[in-house]
Amino acid sequence: MRDLIRQLNGSRKMLVYMKQKAENLDIIACEIRKCIVKMHCASNSSHVGSALSCVDILVSLYFNVLNIRPKMPKFPDRDRFILSKGHAASALYATLAHRGFFKKGILNGYCIDGGTLPGHCTKDVVPGIEASTGSLGHGLPIGAGMALSAKHDKKDFKTFVLLSDGECDEGSVWEAAMFASQHKLDNLIAIIDYNKIQAFGRTKDIIDLEPFTDKWRSFGWKVTEINGHDINKVIDALKRVPFASGKPSVIIAHTTKGKGVSFMEDELLWHYKSPCKEDAEKAFKELNK
Repeated sequence: MRDLIRQLNGSRKMLVYMKQKAENLDIIACEIRKCIVKMHCASNSSHVGSALSCVDILVSLYFNVLNIRPKMPKFPDRDRFILSKGHAASALYATLAHRGFFKKGILNGYCIDGGTLPGHCTKDVVPGIEASTGSLGHGLPIGAGMALSAKHDKKDFKTFVLLSDGECDEGSVWEAAMFASQHKLDNLIAIIDYNKIQAFGRTKDIIDLEPFTDKWRSFGWKVTEINGHDINKVIDALKRVPFASGKPSVIIAHTTKGKGVSFMEDELLWHYKSPCKEDAEKAFKELNK
């Protein structure tokens, strides 16, 4: 009985914490963006633009939507999250640290020789990473497997997968999409970080995804489109899933690569370039306003 009371008290504390943070998610997102810029500057590493574009989605998930326990990261009934665009690992690492999964000082070991955090998401290097990703197109198939397993075991947890738009050039994404529809995986939610820039240019010039919404619908998914930087709208969409019983859900989140730092926004250059000290200082001035 005492253990049950302890658990209930812990749940209440968590709910209060979530409500307090929900009022300040834009501030948290800004802090995480500063952290990302610092990480990439210190490690002289790429993909800062890709990381910045998905921050508001991650903050919405981890501070308001996901059923998680940072101090018990593997509790069986937790919601699962997979960052399929694994090259944006710095954004997930920073979000997990700010959410209390591990100490923020560990972020200093990002993508450096002898560091603890690889440049692409790697399972179990820190608490909270559900799957190793980086080779694009793998996250949705893994997520579909997790969702199918939950159905089989009669578990209520949901599986969320964040993909990049360029990643949707991969055939494995559409194979998984057909599989999820076939098996009526309404506990599977895909979120597309649709910033419209991939490795070598704009998505419309490399392989045009449009009509993007129609493609997902034709594969049997229920679709909604949102502004991926409006945290209230992101949360509203995430809390409405599944959008239809018996159908997997996909949220097409329109975003801006490099969001939050004006000279990085919507620029292909920052898919590869790492911020130097001067770039970082300039970014911090903008983010501190």
